[in-house]
Formats: sequence, structure tokens, C-alpha cells
Amino acid sequence: WVQVRRFGYIMRSTVGSLFRKSDQDHGSNLSPFQAVTTALAGTVGTGNIAGVTGAIFVGGPGAVFWMWVSAFFGMCTKYAEIALSIQYRETDHGGAHRGGPMYYIEKGLGMKWLAVLFSLVAGFACFGIGNISQSSEIAGAMEGLFGMSGLTTGVLLAVVVGIVVLGGVQRIGRVTSYMVPFMAIFYIGAGLAVILLRIDQVPAALASIFTSAFSFEAVGGGVFGYAIMVAMRQGFARGVFSNEAGLGSAPMAHAASETQEPVEQGM
Repeated sequence: WVQVRRFGYIMRSTVGSLFRKSDQDHGSNLSPFQAVTTALAGTVGTGNIAGVTGAIFVGGPGAVFWMWVSAFFGMCTKYAEIALSIQYRETDHGGAHRGGPMYYIEKGLGMKWLAVLFSLVAGFACFGIGNISQSSEIAGAMEGLFGMSGLTTGVLLAVVVGIVVLGGVQRIGRVTSYMVPFMAIFYIGAGLAVILLRIDQVPAALASIFTSAFSFEAVGGGVFGYAIMVAMRQGFARGVFSNEAGLGSAPMAHAASETQEPVEQGM
């Protein structure tokens, strides 16, 4: 229950760090502020929007409840993944940290073959869980709003991402530190606007989420069990899609391993 016991500390060390940007020179590593914004950049956005809508479409409103359950326990999973990434990370001659699930699988479990296999599988997974799905959603939005073809959007995305990524982790950290605060404000503001504009439908929506999570109007135990299974499966699957907790923290391990003090204090 670390996510409950240390909730205040967690918020101060993550969201709170967005409001106290550090000017300290961290060398070739990310500052705590940049680490948080880099992690948020890979978590908040398309995955949340496409993940939730996809879960509701396939598993019904009840899938949202199981996404909440997944997120709640995923906090513990993510904490353990990042703590292990820092515990077993390596520091190169330039002072840059190298960490992640492949490191603690090899050094902690002593199973190098599994670390190699994880790296290969994670590399292929990145195409589907991140690049393909997010670029597809962006292309669809651009075509619907401005009539821009998917190919044009894809080329522009590749160029912009290439410019940022080829600059190394320092450039990634700088870009996210400027963009993510505005992105988060816009994202939360848009969500609140949707809720306020449909405030009269919120009680019915919440009721539908909870009733659909455990009971359905369909007759028969077999149908009931199958419906619950679909809702749970879609909820947990889309929960992983939106925050990657349980995947070994591969997308966030490097960002998280840049700052050791907060995690060690949390332990």
C-alpha cells in the first residue's frame, strides 16, 4: 500500500516537482523535473484517450472500473519496477546512467538470456503499444480536422521525433520540460470542460460504470461470466496500454533512473 501510505510524498516528488524547476547542473543526466516531464510525456495523451475509448467499445462501461483497479495496483508495480531499475543501474564513464528491466533481470535474477529476450520483445512491442497506435490516432485527428493525409502526418512526425531523439536524452528532457506542463494543463482542462458541459449525465455514467463492472442485464450465468471477463480483460489490457505498469517499466526506466534520492527515500 505504498501508493496510499506515501501519497503525499509521491505527489510532492512528481507533480510538485513541476513547479520547482531546478537550475542545478546534472551533467549528462536528466534533472528530477525533466525526468518527471519525460515520464508524463510517454504516459499522458493518446494512450489515455484511445485506451479508454477502445476499452469501452469492446468491454462496455464496466471496463473503466477495471482500468481504475489496474491503475491503483499498477502504482505499486511501477514503484517496484523503477526501484529495481535504480538499484541495478550502471553508470558509464561519462556519468550517464543506464537502467531498466533488462539490467535487473540480468544482474538481479542472473538470467542474461531472459534479459536479452525481454529487450527483443520490448523492441517489437514499442511499435504497437506506442508508435503505431499513437501516430495512427494523430493522423486520424489531423485528417478529420484539417484534411491532412496520413502519409503527410507520418512524415512530419518522423522528422520532428527524429530531431528530438537524435539529440540524446538531454534534448528529450529539455523538450518535454517545456511542452509537458502545457500539455498536462490542456489535457486536464479539456477533460474538466467535457465533464462540466455534460454534468447532468455524470451520475448516470458513474452508475453505468459500476453496474456494468459486476452485473449485466443479459440472462444466464454463462453470458454473465463472459461479459465480466471481457470487461476485466479490456480494462486491465487498456490500463497497461495507458501507463505501462507491469511491462517492466521499459519506456520510463531511463527517466526514472535519473534521480535516485526520491525513490530511495520512498523505500
